[in-house]
Amino acid sequence: MLLRHYSLIIIITFLFGSAYPFQKLVFNESVPPLLMGSLRMLIVFLCLLPFWKFEIPDKKYWIPLFCFSLSMGFLANFFMTLSLNKANIISPIIIGSQLAIPFAILLSSFFLKEKVSIKQWVFIMVSFFGIFLIGFDPLLKNEFMALILMAFMAFFYGAAQVFSRYLKDLKVTLTNAYMGLIGFIFLFFFSLTFEGDIFHNMSNISIRSWLLILHTAIFVSIAAHMSMFYLYKIYPVKKVFPFYALFPIFGVIQTFFIFSEIPTLLTFLGGGIVILSIYLLNKQE
Repeated sequence: MLLRHYSLIIIITFLFGSAYPFQKLVFNESVPPLLMGSLRMLIVFLCLLPFWKFEIPDKKYWIPLFCFSLSMGFLANFFMTLSLNKANIISPIIIGSQLAIPFAILLSSFFLKEKVSIKQWVFIMVSFFGIFLIGFDPLLKNEFMALILMAFMAFFYGAAQVFSRYLKDLKVTLTNAYMGLIGFIFLFFFSLTFEGDIFHNMSNISIRSWLLILHTAIFVSIAAHMSMFYLYKIYPVKKVFPFYALFPIFGVIQTFFIFSEIPTLLTFLGGGIVILSIYLLNKQE
C-alpha cells in the first residue's frame, strides 16, 4: 500500500472516531438527539443530490436499497443518537460499536449463506466477551440502557453492510443519497412526534452545534465513507478493512482530550479484547 493511502486511512479512521465525541458535544447543548440525526441525514442528502440527479435504479434493487437506507440512515442513527444522548461515559459506546462487524458476519452467514470459519466464530465470541466484560465495570452501572441502545445500533449497522452487498453494482453516491433521504424522513417524523416543536428546537441550536453537525455529515458520513470506498476499489477488502480497528482507538483518544474521560481498567481490558478480536476477524475476511 502506498504511503499516501496509509495516510488517508489514518485520516478516515480519525474522522470515524470523531463522530461520537462530537455528537455528544451537540447533545450536551440540549439539542434533541433525533433532530440532530435528521439534520445530519438531510445535509448528507443535499450534498449528494447533485451527483444523484434523481436517478431511479432498476426494480430489482428497490427492496435491498430501501432496507439498506432504513437500516443505515434511520435505525443505526436512531439508536446511536439515543445511546450517546443517554450515556455519561462515552468510551464504552465507541468500543461497543465495533460489534457491528461480527453482527454483519453473522447476518451474512444467515441471509447470504456465506461460510463462517471456526476462527471467525472464535473471534466473534471473544469480541462479545469483551463487551460483556466492560458491562461489569462498576462505573457503568447507570450506563446499561446506553449500552443496550449501542448494541441495537451495531446490529442495524451490521445489517446495512449485508444489504449493501446487493447494491454493489450501484453508484455509491446514489445509494448514500437514498440513505440520506430515507434517514431524514423517518428521523424527522420521530423527532416531530417525540421531541416536540422541531422549528423551535432548531432555532435554539448554537452556531457551534451547527458546525459539529456539519462535521459529522460532511466529513464523517460523506468524506470518510467515500474515501473508504475509494480504497476498496484499489485494494482488496482484506487489506483495508483491518485498519477499521483504529477508529475506536482514535475515538477514545479524542474523548479523553474533549471530556477528560479516562477509561477504567475493565474498559481498557474489555476494549483491548474487542479491538484485537475485531482486527483479527477483519484479517480473516
